[in-house]
Amino acid sequence: MSAERGPAPIGRRDEHIRRVRLPADPRTPAAARALVRSMLAEADLAELTNEALLLTTELATNAVEHARTELDIEVVADRFGLTVTVSDFAGGPVEELTVGVRNESSDITDVAERGRGLLLVDHFSSRWGTTYLRTGKGVWFRLDRPGPVGFSRRSPVAVTPGTAATGDRRPREDSSAPSAAAMSELMQTAPDPYAEDFLPDFATSLLTRVAEMVGAAGGVLRLDRGDGQGPQVLARYGRQPRAGNDLVRVPLTVHRPYAGELELDAAPSAYARPLAVLMAERLSLHLENDRLRRADLRRRAWLTFLAEASELLAQSLDVELTMALIPQLVVPRLGQWCAVHTTDEWGRLRLATASHADESMLPHLHAVLRESGPDSVQARLREASRNGTQLPLGAPTEGFAVPLIARGQRLGTLAVGRHQWHRHDPDEIAVLGDVARRAALAIENARIHAERRRVAQALQQSLLPPALPVVEGIGFAAEYVPTGDDADVGGDFYDVLPLPDGRWLVVIGDVSGKGVQAATLTGLVRDVIRTLIGDGKPLLEALTRLNGTLVERGGGRYCTLALAAVGRGAGNQLDVSLHLAGHDRPVLLTASGEARFVGAGGTALGLLDSIASLATEFTLAPGDVLIFYTDGVTERRRGRELFGVNRLREAMIPLAGYSADVVAARLRSTALGFSTETPRDDIAILVLRNEAG
Repeated sequence: MSAERGPAPIGRRDEHIRRVRLPADPRTPAAARALVRSMLAEADLAELTNEALLLTTELATNAVEHARTELDIEVVADRFGLTVTVSDFAGGPVEELTVGVRNESSDITDVAERGRGLLLVDHFSSRWGTTYLRTGKGVWFRLDRPGPVGFSRRSPVAVTPGTAATGDRRPREDSSAPSAAAMSELMQTAPDPYAEDFLPDFATSLLTRVAEMVGAAGGVLRLDRGDGQGPQVLARYGRQPRAGNDLVRVPLTVHRPYAGELELDAAPSAYARPLAVLMAERLSLHLENDRLRRADLRRRAWLTFLAEASELLAQSLDVELTMALIPQLVVPRLGQWCAVHTTDEWGRLRLATASHADESMLPHLHAVLRESGPDSVQARLREASRNGTQLPLGAPTEGFAVPLIARGQRLGTLAVGRHQWHRHDPDEIAVLGDVARRAALAIENARIHAERRRVAQALQQSLLPPALPVVEGIGFAAEYVPTGDDADVGGDFYDVLPLPDGRWLVVIGDVSGKGVQAATLTGLVRDVIRTLIGDGKPLLEALTRLNGTLVERGGGRYCTLALAAVGRGAGNQLDVSLHLAGHDRPVLLTASGEARFVGAGGTALGLLDSIASLATEFTLAPGDVLIFYTDGVTERRRGRELFGVNRLREAMIPLAGYSADVVAARLRSTALGFSTETPRDDIAILVLRNEAG
């Protein structure tokens, strides 16, 4: 199928022809421009540079974006003008040749509908056309060199005024037509890549150029980013467009939640709307980039927010504190107000906590939350909790009710509300669901921890005597500090038991490890001692039998013990018989202020088949104090420094003469005050004092 390829030059010997094949690459238009520029220099056609480079860029860019195949660029230059053909290899039906001849009867509206590139080609070229071949299709344009008056731009044939050869391009009478330089400046206008917010300046520059090109008296560009602020003026030119005039209105082609419109107060012309559309499309591309960038930043901010929320909620294992944290995280980031309702044992919703950005509105919020009825907030909350789905609250309270569900358990609801004119966007709704899931899990974890703490405290109390006996002439006092994790049961214990011979047995011990297994072993040791002592067994035999029981039990756990039988001696003294089984030696504090360690070390129970434990006999004079403790005191750590036995002995010296209660309490506070960290091990202190005299 033949097609016109521009005018056939008369001077063939002056013709310059160059062909090149280029890839479908974003850099191809630049390579095509370089080829055309070199041909213009060879043919001495510098006056056609602006138009030729502009049209070459449009055709090459269009082919790269739509055909996505290799391109053949053919440039033919002679002393009368330039012909450029851009061909691609995209398949398609063979159609009739479309030839555009530049004359007064050209319908620019039809051209504009076929694309901006053809609009420019039709405006600046002498002639242009499209060819369809078996291997693809091509678009060509011809630019004729301006000649003297009476000399046609289409061919070198001289014509007389008033006559024209076929296809003659006559001067255009539309004075509003933009120049090639103006079009080139419009197409090359680009935003500042280093500006933090480039859109206002870039939009103003585009609007100013287009308004000046079409002679507009005024123009305005409005943009609604969907952030609840409504349409905002992004750029303005001249006076405010008058509503009574026939304004050029072009919507911006952007995705939700963005929306916008361009208004030009311009006289009707063939170029006003196409140029406005051209500007709107150029700006829309950057607006879309801005929307995506802001959406990405917003999503990153939400991810950071969720990470921080998770960290804050995970740090609290207290139910009440967790409940109080949830509204503080939500308000005002996700809503104007927030309310957390929990489900009681009968399935009813109870308000746990509520918060409002305006504290003066809290009474009104509580009143709204108490209202009943089919359209009330309470009804929506019950429905959300019952169905386990997220529901809108509806007018007059705009917001959402999100169920709190963790591990299949329905714990209650999270209600969040906004102003009526600022509704939640999809990202915020998704974040609300994530916050609700994290909050529900935090509440459930806090409840589980609270239950574990109650069980641990009850079990720990069962391992300690409810009260120390009151014995005439002997003062007993004890202090117990559990480990920092109050949900675990410690292995430290103490006891004071009556002996069959009228004496009293003081017991303090430490079972290795923590938790239920350690508590079980602690209870076993305590019960075995009570049984053996109740049967009148000597202390060494009781220790031996207890060791055998622990060895048979196995499990790798062991126990240290200190047992002291205390009874009346001569005069007002107390006789003490002390046995140690791997336990720290107690401190003897005399009434005169001397402090020393007493007792001989022995073998811990549960490690070996046989044990050794030497009895240490001594007396307590009136006012003397014997202080038992577990390693939670001496191994209290401050950085790399331990509290230690020497610091313990020195701390006891100023307490000479004080009662057993004061000595125990002072030792406890001294040990805890040594470090700001929570105790890593249990602390048990048992003090007896000779109160005689």
